[in-house]
Amino acid sequence: MTLLIPFAGLEPAPWKNGGGSTTEIAIAPPGAALDAFEWRVSLATIAVSGPFSAFPGIDRTLALVDGPGVVLDIGDEGRFVLSEDDPVVEFAGESQVAATVNGGPTTDFNVMTRRATCHHRLGRRVLSGVSEFAPRGDITIVFLAEGESLSVCSDSERIGLVRYDAVVFDTDTVWTFETGQATVLVVDIFVNQA
Repeated sequence: MTLLIPFAGLEPAPWKNGGGSTTEIAIAPPGAALDAFEWRVSLATIAVSGPFSAFPGIDRTLALVDGPGVVLDIGDEGRFVLSEDDPVVEFAGESQVAATVNGGPTTDFNVMTRRATCHHRLGRRVLSGVSEFAPRGDITIVFLAEGESLSVCSDSERIGLVRYDAVVFDTDTVWTFETGQATVLVVDIFVNQA
């Protein structure tokens, strides 16, 4: 089943350390606590410098959506500048991560999967006009990161998105995307085989 998640209906929650806020877009199982989810997709605002919370056993990907970017010091992996030039970073949830705000608040798209049960890929696509889209994951989510609107349709459905809306796709269907100009983030989540 295809599900539209309008951003306007979501509520941000402050971080424990007061350094920003997070808006949960989707989580599985629905209503799961932060120590019990299989996967989670959210939008986070980093307003001040400080450490990230640890998520042992979780793989994370951050993608820059808005703002000047942020400098991340990730455990033994070193320093990474999340910016327009390098808009995506992956790291283990148990890594010690410290963020340094780089000229103002930043808004980041955050994907987390519990590596014992599933894994994910995050892709970034720039769209213009009409294009075809075939979901590849066991679960596929498309997030409208830039652009005023995106029309998503199949033979049986038509869904309209505005910026920061997301769609969880029926993965058995080929879709048509139509937009003037947009950037989408595509999350493919794959359930680990037993």
